[in-house]
Amino acid sequence: MGSPVRSGLHWQRLFSNAGFSFYFTGMFISLFGTGLNFAGVTLYVLTQTHSTVQVSFTVVLLTIPRLLVPPFGGVLTDRVDRRYLSMALDLIRAAIVFGAAILAWRGRLELGPLYAMVLLLGVGFAIYWSSSLALLQELIPQEQLVSANAAVLVAVQGGMLIAGALVGFIYVRAGLAGILAIDGTTYAISALCLYALRHGYCAPRAESEELLETAAGIEAASGVAEAGPLLLDEPQHGPLTSLWADIEEGLKYLRAEPSVAALGLTYACMMAGVISANVVVVALAYDLLRAGPHGYGFIQSGWALGAVLGGLAAGPLSRQRPFAVLIAALIVLAVGHAVFPYAPWLAAAVAMNVVFGACRALGAVLTQSAILATVPRRLMGRVQSAFAAMATFFQVLMSLALGWLAQHYGLPVAFLLLGLLYGVAVMAALRARSLCAMHTMEVPAN
Repeated sequence: MGSPVRSGLHWQRLFSNAGFSFYFTGMFISLFGTGLNFAGVTLYVLTQTHSTVQVSFTVVLLTIPRLLVPPFGGVLTDRVDRRYLSMALDLIRAAIVFGAAILAWRGRLELGPLYAMVLLLGVGFAIYWSSSLALLQELIPQEQLVSANAAVLVAVQGGMLIAGALVGFIYVRAGLAGILAIDGTTYAISALCLYALRHGYCAPRAESEELLETAAGIEAASGVAEAGPLLLDEPQHGPLTSLWADIEEGLKYLRAEPSVAALGLTYACMMAGVISANVVVVALAYDLLRAGPHGYGFIQSGWALGAVLGGLAAGPLSRQRPFAVLIAALIVLAVGHAVFPYAPWLAAAVAMNVVFGACRALGAVLTQSAILATVPRRLMGRVQSAFAAMATFFQVLMSLALGWLAQHYGLPVAFLLLGLLYGVAVMAALRARSLCAMHTMEVPAN
């Protein structure tokens, strides 16, 4: 465990990297707006339709593009400057949300246009998330990846924390139009932060194509550690052939690295649980706890607060048996969500969500840091996109199943299914540990 002084020095050295402060600020502001948007739209749909099935449909619309878009978005991320790509996605999403805000302000935003906005934002986010994570790999030395991932998680969940605390009050006073206007503004500010991050064009393929050496992450399996066998000859048969060759190269890498694939499955289950849980958490706040928008906001804030605390603790804990920390956190998520609907009061639900947020943060930092430390830079976009597609597949199934189960069999049954999803994550983490038993699995520490 590191001392406060040592941890402070780690963060000071992290923010001394050129551009990271702008990256951190952009992520914080962007995810604040995203948190407001997601919670505001969820509240709006539930109050308008009084149906958890409709809420689950909203979540599906947001997530299903991440099942179809990532293979192409990953290739795009590995071919063009990731900073420019992220900036363009921010500006496009700002324009979409501002358009919806105007319709809401005029009282003309019906469910059809609202669902269209959610779908388009899902397409943008499907590319943005993998491109922004790949951009982080360009900014930060390998030995600082744990601190960097923890800082990014703090930025993301800090933004979500403030959004969760404010969404109920903003929704009551300004309605969905006010929430969407704030969200559009955050995308525009995020684009400005990315613009200030660095100067000039930087194509990922201009970087070294050698595999990153795994100093403290998962060691590459014997016989596949060199980049040569993973590189395909440049196709000469047109853009579609080239596109498929790029996708095939990423899949070939994952087949050669089962330990990375197992960690990706662990991460995908966690992401699917986080997103799909909103289908039943909003119903928990309204139907069981009778807490309304303010209660839902407090529960969401509890999750984000826990995630911030977990992110701050991830660096010191990663130096002590990271697999044990990861598996313990996943077990808490699995058991805790199964008993979540039996929380007797709002305060208890908020406290439980604080614990869940911290456990998910620990798991995310440990898995993501190991992935970033292992996957070669030229393949990162495709690998991240593959994991995003996997997470989306689970999210779509879980969102539909949770909404249907909650509607027909009650919230306890739906939450039990959510606990089983985290149980799958436990099994995937155990599988990753067994695959790495012959190698030292130590996430990079500062």
